[in-house]
Amino acid sequence: MPTHPPPTRRVAIAGAALADCGRVDDATPYALHAQAARRALADSGLDKHLIDGFASAGLGTLAPIEVAEYLGLRPTWVDSTSVGGSTWEVMAAHAADAIAAGRANAVLLVYGSTARADIKAGRRTSNLSFGARGPLQFEVPYGHSLIAKYAMAARRHMHAYGTTLEQLAEVAVQARANAAHNPDAMFRDPITVDDVLTGPVIADPFTKLHCCLRSDGGAAVLLVAEEYVADCAKAPVWVLGAGEHVSHTTMSEWEDFTVSPAAVSGRLAFERAGVRPADIDIAQLYDAFTYMTLVTLEDLGFCAKGEGGTFVEKGRLTLTGDLPVNTDGGGLSAQHPGMRGLFLLVEAVRQLRGEAGDRQVRKAGGRLPELAVASGTGGWFCSSGTVVLGRG
Repeated sequence: MPTHPPPTRRVAIAGAALADCGRVDDATPYALHAQAARRALADSGLDKHLIDGFASAGLGTLAPIEVAEYLGLRPTWVDSTSVGGSTWEVMAAHAADAIAAGRANAVLLVYGSTARADIKAGRRTSNLSFGARGPLQFEVPYGHSLIAKYAMAARRHMHAYGTTLEQLAEVAVQARANAAHNPDAMFRDPITVDDVLTGPVIADPFTKLHCCLRSDGGAAVLLVAEEYVADCAKAPVWVLGAGEHVSHTTMSEWEDFTVSPAAVSGRLAFERAGVRPADIDIAQLYDAFTYMTLVTLEDLGFCAKGEGGTFVEKGRLTLTGDLPVNTDGGGLSAQHPGMRGLFLLVEAVRQLRGEAGDRQVRKAGGRLPELAVASGTGGWFCSSGTVVLGRG
């Protein structure tokens, strides 16, 4: 006989916080993990001993066990998924599923990196090529660095749809305009389209301002089951739906350079949340390069394929635009400490709670945003995780 599925619990983000970000020369990655975790826990108002789930990636010999030990945690649910910049949206989806199914009650997601400080101090080099072994070894001799892969994809979109350098530059200009209202952003001075176009070329067609900055920093988010919400210090931000998708690592296996895996992860997230792209008030999108923002907007359904260039014009992505995007300034202007996916979730939570200060988005009548989407991208459009969040 068919059986009914077990009841599921709603899942909320109860705490969200950043560690010190930007130029942090006197901290270790472990210290930034701990700082972000303490701040997120304090933000939630909950007790540390309620945490029975932990997710972390990219640090330690046995990540995330080493980081959990450093934080004094002994979780009974753990996740170390590592799919690049989308890791944190994918982890949030896994954590929400575990909590809904009763396998965990409170899951802490945390990240910390001293990427900028390490290079400055000579502790590691900045090598943007990947794959001395395996399938990627066949691309390395041709100069297929990470930046080059994104640049190739951008050129293909320009060729196929007539997207212009000026339109790509608009993404950087509007990210900087948003960062101007964020006191914690690394770069706040306004820039123009001409500033972007005339900068030093990094990988054609990208100049320096088409590319994300390099920073230090950390972030943490605490997800909890609905029965804990009454004890939280602040109103919950609910996880309404999530999706994930992986595409390729070898460029020759990528069927269409103008379509990212967000086309699938976004569709799944919106379907599971029961909302449409047109319902979304704000979007936090991974923006290591300007093209990422443009193509992710298309693939999430905010505009049709090929219309991203027109969509990003006329200040649409700014705090007062039709669809505020990367309201903290994004990886292009605020911070980008190696992997930025968790920062997208923190900023979405702050906006939905009305805690964003001078960069707070207000809709008609001064109301707070009701729905937000956070969509991370990993590798060179290799993976995508999309999460829909809401206040109600």
